[in-house]
Amino acid sequence: MNLREKQSLFLKMLAELIIWATDQGYQFTVGDAYRDPRLHGKLGEKKGYGHRNSCHKLRLAADLNLFMDYDHDGDDDYMEDTEAHRPIGEKWESMGGSWGGRFDDGDGNHYSLEHNGIR
Repeated sequence: MNLREKQSLFLKMLAELIIWATDQGYQFTVGDAYRDPRLHGKLGEKKGYGHRNSCHKLRLAADLNLFMDYDHDGDDDYMEDTEAHRPIGEKWESMGGSWGGRFDDGDGNHYSLEHNGIR
């Protein structure tokens, strides 16, 4: 599968994940999806924040900001810890994706599709 085909697959998988997760009661906003090389450097180059070899630069990753009414007060709370993402991350892995909650730095809101060893 070439990169462009994989980008389309990633987007389809991400949509399926979001639909599944919202059916479970989770809510999302989108964080980083594409990291423009003019700001973040080309693949392999470290410029700005983020990893030099990031799937965001390949349009194969998205950071999802998770919200849920954790304290049952009627207001959605921003869930920033990796553990809050675990059920969603495990679902993503079962679909064939890579979840940032398994990374050494515990990047729980990172959902990607591996390409040439880059997650």
